[in-house]
Amino acid sequence: MSKSHPVSQDLIVWFSKAQRDLPWRKTNDPYAIWLCEIMMQQTRIETGTRYWHAFLTRWPKVELLAAADESEVLKAWQGLGYYSRARNLLKAARVVVAEHRGVFPSTAEALRKLPGVGPYTAAAISSICFDEPVPAVDGNVIRVVSRIFDVSEPVDAPAGRKAIDHAATALMPDMGCGDHNQAMMELGAVICKPKNPLCQACPVRVHCAGFAAGSHFDRPVKGKRITVKAVEMPMVVLTDGHHVALVQRPQPGIWAGLWTFPLAEDVPEGLGKPNGQAAPPFTHILTHRRLQLSFALRRWEGPSEGGEGAEWRWLTWEEAAEQALPRAMEKIWSDARKSAAKLYI
Repeated sequence: MSKSHPVSQDLIVWFSKAQRDLPWRKTNDPYAIWLCEIMMQQTRIETGTRYWHAFLTRWPKVELLAAADESEVLKAWQGLGYYSRARNLLKAARVVVAEHRGVFPSTAEALRKLPGVGPYTAAAISSICFDEPVPAVDGNVIRVVSRIFDVSEPVDAPAGRKAIDHAATALMPDMGCGDHNQAMMELGAVICKPKNPLCQACPVRVHCAGFAAGSHFDRPVKGKRITVKAVEMPMVVLTDGHHVALVQRPQPGIWAGLWTFPLAEDVPEGLGKPNGQAAPPFTHILTHRRLQLSFALRRWEGPSEGGEGAEWRWLTWEEAAEQALPRAMEKIWSDARKSAAKLYI
């Protein structure tokens, strides 16, 4: 006889009627679900959906993705950010093909062995695709559980996280596990929001200890604060108007494997004639870094094959745009190219 917690029962009834119409909810293909879960990390749904469709159109099977070049995948990923996800995506696809004959493992434990697949992603795939009763605990679910069970310990400390995991496991049914996990995530996304939760519309409000105690606005409790480091990155747009110098960022590090303009410290003095700024300086925020970016314009007047360091590429602007660029370069690309063109008007 199947078991189901009252919270799960009410939640699934609500989810069956109120869930958003998202394309990946129409499939239980592990490849499609895996792509979705990796892409939606730190990404708005509207943006992630476009990339999800694009990847499935270009690489409809894991075998095709596994055969792709890393540069192709990085370029297709361009704009999603957190590029380590794209590199791990390719690595995982190759493991699935080489070690599992193109068939995704069916348990969270086995899925966690794939590059880039953590506990949450593994549980989401195994529950949605294979109905494994494992809770998928992401930030939304942590918030929902901390309020329902009124967890007072910091959720970013071992004791608090243990309490969250224990409570999330207690809520799991032994059937319909994928619907339950998706309903928990949906509740956190549209009802149990970080600020101004819509408690009057919550389908499990009667079960919520935090709401009953009036402490729900203070949940989840967090202890640690992420230290964000400021990093100055002055860059040089070295160009002859038609060509520009790009450098591939080293691994590991910021934007590893992607292409950017070279850092000023790597451009020898006297190489190119200074011509002001190629684009306005701006601040770009990463998870643990606040990048202060500036773009000095230098006019290259040597031979067309010149202006190239040991790790540089001297490319036409069209060729340069085809490389995998970080979002920060995309932001100013048009301005930088217009500035280069003006040198020869």
